[in-house]
Amino acid sequence: MLLTLICFPGRKGAFALDLPAQASELAFMETKLDVPIVFPVEPAARAASAHSIESSLREKIIEHLFLGDLLRSLWRKGVRDIEILRSEVDRDGYDLVLEANGVMRHVQLKASHRLAKTAELDIQVSLERKPCACVIWIRFDPDSMELGPYLWFGAAPHQRIPALGDKTSRDSKGNSKGYKAERPGHRVVKKGRFEKLTTINEVAERLFGLG
Repeated sequence: MLLTLICFPGRKGAFALDLPAQASELAFMETKLDVPIVFPVEPAARAASAHSIESSLREKIIEHLFLGDLLRSLWRKGVRDIEILRSEVDRDGYDLVLEANGVMRHVQLKASHRLAKTAELDIQVSLERKPCACVIWIRFDPDSMELGPYLWFGAAPHQRIPALGDKTSRDSKGNSKGYKAERPGHRVVKKGRFEKLTTINEVAERLFGLG
């Protein structure tokens, strides 16, 4: 007789093998299957799960870390005339309004950990109507939450964001028939269109024209 036992993470069971079994062995195994088994989880898998489940918390942590690093960079450059405003409603595609050195920026923040395979972003077309908008795509270490590098999509101070292009994005989930509807107010921007910035000092320079 061949016995096949399959275990599921989080459920009871200790085997995932095809085993020859006699009646006496089955009785023995029956007594053992009610013992909970702890399956080791690799740190990388645990981190990936947390980033998915707690994505809203993660976004806020990344935003606060980014602002802290940016403010420190500006302070060290002698810039003190800094204003930070947050959007209460996600309607026009930006998360923050930052002003320093006579430059006001409507900023959309995006974040992906360094192991993520994300190759493009959905950007709201309403950003094109802002006088000096930009997108900052923050890469970060999934374990330590260390920020960097940064991917920049924008123009020089006092100039409008480059055209987002014509590729309309679609909903991430399909309907009952699998159809994913278009999102007319969003465009797909490929990763290759972003400029890679290594340090927060470079980000400050792009945002506010600091040398």
